[in-house]
Amino acid sequence: MATVDHKSPNLLLQSLCCRILGRNEADVAQQFQYAVRVIGSNFAPTVERDEFLVAEKIKKEMARQRREADAALFAELHRKLQSQGIIKNRWAVLYLLLSLSEDPRKPQSKVANYAALFAQALPRDAHSTPYYYSRPQSLPLSYPDRAPSSQSAGSIGSSGVGSLSVYGLNGPTPTPQSLLPGQTYQTTGTADTVRQQLGSRFAWALSAAQPPLSTSKGLPSSISRNMSRMRREGEHGSSSEVTEAALVRDILYVLQGIDGKSIKMCNSENCYKIDSKMGISKSLRDTASRLAELGWLHNKIRKYTDQRCLDRAFGLVGQSFCASLHQELKEYYRLLSVLHSQIQVEDDQGVNVGLENSLTLRRLLIWTYDPKMRLKTLAALVDHCQGRKGGELASAVHAYTKTGDPYMRSLVQHILSLVSHPILNFLYRWIYDGELEDTYHEFFVASDPTVKADRLWHDKYTLRKSMIPSFITMDKARKVLLIGKSINFLHQVCQDRTPTAKMMMAVTKSAVSPKDAAELFTDLEGAFQEKIDSAYHLTSKYLLDVLNQNYHLLEHIKAVRRYLLLGQGDFVRHLMDLLKPELARSASTLYQHNLTGILETAVRATNAQFDSPEILKRLDVRLLEISAGDTGWDVFSLDYHVDGPIATVFTRECMSHYLRVFNFLWRAKRMEYILTDIWKGQMCHAKLLKNIPELSGVLQQCHILASEMVHFVHQMQYYITFEVLECSWDELWNKMQQAQDLDQITAAHESFLNTIISRCLLDSNSEELLTQLRALFDRILEFQSAQDSMYRSALEELHLRLRYADIKKQRQAEGNWGTTTAEEEAENKRIHEFQQLIPKMCSQIRVCSHFYQDIVQQFLVLLTKSSDESLRFLNFRLDFNEHYKARDPRLRTSLGNTRGKRSSAL
Repeated sequence: MATVDHKSPNLLLQSLCCRILGRNEADVAQQFQYAVRVIGSNFAPTVERDEFLVAEKIKKEMARQRREADAALFAELHRKLQSQGIIKNRWAVLYLLLSLSEDPRKPQSKVANYAALFAQALPRDAHSTPYYYSRPQSLPLSYPDRAPSSQSAGSIGSSGVGSLSVYGLNGPTPTPQSLLPGQTYQTTGTADTVRQQLGSRFAWALSAAQPPLSTSKGLPSSISRNMSRMRREGEHGSSSEVTEAALVRDILYVLQGIDGKSIKMCNSENCYKIDSKMGISKSLRDTASRLAELGWLHNKIRKYTDQRCLDRAFGLVGQSFCASLHQELKEYYRLLSVLHSQIQVEDDQGVNVGLENSLTLRRLLIWTYDPKMRLKTLAALVDHCQGRKGGELASAVHAYTKTGDPYMRSLVQHILSLVSHPILNFLYRWIYDGELEDTYHEFFVASDPTVKADRLWHDKYTLRKSMIPSFITMDKARKVLLIGKSINFLHQVCQDRTPTAKMMMAVTKSAVSPKDAAELFTDLEGAFQEKIDSAYHLTSKYLLDVLNQNYHLLEHIKAVRRYLLLGQGDFVRHLMDLLKPELARSASTLYQHNLTGILETAVRATNAQFDSPEILKRLDVRLLEISAGDTGWDVFSLDYHVDGPIATVFTRECMSHYLRVFNFLWRAKRMEYILTDIWKGQMCHAKLLKNIPELSGVLQQCHILASEMVHFVHQMQYYITFEVLECSWDELWNKMQQAQDLDQITAAHESFLNTIISRCLLDSNSEELLTQLRALFDRILEFQSAQDSMYRSALEELHLRLRYADIKKQRQAEGNWGTTTAEEEAENKRIHEFQQLIPKMCSQIRVCSHFYQDIVQQFLVLLTKSSDESLRFLNFRLDFNEHYKARDPRLRTSLGNTRGKRSSAL
């Protein structure tokens, strides 16, 4: 036989009933069954579950009764109870003690009763949505603590409103309909006897079950008069007069958006209006109008949800918003159902309006105050969210969380947690798997399926700025975009699918629920930020490691610097030496395979041979489009082939920029190469041409002009090599080392190229400077041609003179005359003709020098107007002795202004 558990809740409850009633188990069977129903009900107390507040209330009650010692003792005992932690639900224990200490038989004044009524109408209870307080359960409509006289017994019909008192402060209270079978009503005297036998709380519950009074005696005179007046109006009033009871019934229909008999929707004014023909007092009309506003708010919200629920294009976020509105309306309907049940009870028992337990407009106004505030908030949300969807809708809802009312803020936060649930699902699916299933374009990451793999990183995924929720910053949104973009880049371009699994091991991925979303909004800068940052750093780091280790991205960047930007000096010099005979020919006679062979020869003969084969196989020769009169120097270019993942950094635009820079640097390097040859020719021919003294003036002019050109080209080369290329390269390399994602690398690389293009005078703002510089290079070529022509004539003349002298010496050695008269005349005639050419040579060199200096002068003037400080300092180096400054007043003024600006800035 099974043993009896003496700690069973049923046995304990039965023992409590026996102790309170002072009877045996058989006699308290009915009361025990009723107590079981009460305890098994799901009605929650209408007070906040705050242990501190209950304890303070107990202490204040003791202090009010002048029991300061007991209050101090209670505080000490409460402190010990908290420190021990034996009882988990201390709030319930304290609330039970407080409830038992209250004596329901204690008389209260009318003012105190109404104060209690309004106090309990305040927001208290919490339900499925945050802070849903206004339910009629919190209003004890019956006043069982009143002691009606025995003379009034049976004179007033049963109110039935006591059925709502089961929702009162002190737990369920039985109604006449809820009495146990066989239980009879008690008279006042009998009830008093029972109170002496029972505990105060249970006796109060039983006293509420006695039959209602049948007369109006003992009630306040105003209520009695009002009841009598209502009866008279019901019996003798005209048909156009409307009683308050009828208005209450109409209002309950209006609250659901249904027109009543006397209150109907006016479509022209978009509001509920009371029929002007009805005989209704101004106070009742005003109260009814205030209550009818809930119906208008309800209709506004319901219309929005009905329209949007059928719109599939509204998206998941919009459907979540509609679901949250439906949830709030469900709580509102629950309130209306309780009110309807109360009206039904009154109708069944024949209760008249005017009794203190009846449902009146004023009581409705109190009960619907908080629901009205909530519906107003929801209606405002509906207005603000019109025409919005996705992240934009979430931003609109989030804007309403910035309010000082904690209850409304909690309501909006609850709605926001439901609305943002699909967005967070999109987000976590994107950052963990790289998948984007956004059918209705609600997520702030957009995808273009037409973009090919080679442009995946740049063009396929973008941000929809209008869909970025306001609780996600632009920096977070950019990181979210980069995370998913990195995963897809690894999968589709790098053919690497390992980072997702690794990231899943490092980052805890959990199912996202509305509860998770609600917790997330309380810690946007904590857990949410940590998830985003962790996924961002892991994914970006893995992508960069793949690019650097598997595809040698940094090595390719160095190779481009060495070959296309002429950083490998020995290779460039040797290549020019080998290409000189080929490039001097017409461009139409060149063949790419011949030039490729020369390139391979230059690689094998220099330190370039030690580079990786992966790099050398990408180095190639490219011939530009040929124009009439072009030589090989004009169309030759080096090329570097890129493909696969590294093509994301070296895009077509970037390679075209490299091609422009290479042509510029190659031309400048050629000028340096030409001037070197000019200088070598001058040094070699200086001693040889001493035998032709009449050339000394021409040679001096050539030396002076060549020195000017060498100075100009060297300064330009210094500026390009050190101030532009080296400084920009150092900045690029530092950024590469500090880059945390591929976007930062591509941005640093593009900035590097843009800087070079701008400072090498290749951008649109430097077209005039580049034109002048190319003209200067052309003058150098003209000077080379003029000097070579002069040297050919001079060397030919020197050769003839030396041969004539040798013949003369040979004849003299043989004992003959050294020359004849005819030969001497012919020699003198030839020398005279050569001397006639010298002025032409001088004028040609002089014209070349004049044009060159004019172009340099114009170039310097343009440099002084440049906004780039390094170009203005280049002006000082080019005109170090202020030769051009003395010639041109504009240059003098400009230089002075520049120095003035420089000094003032310092």
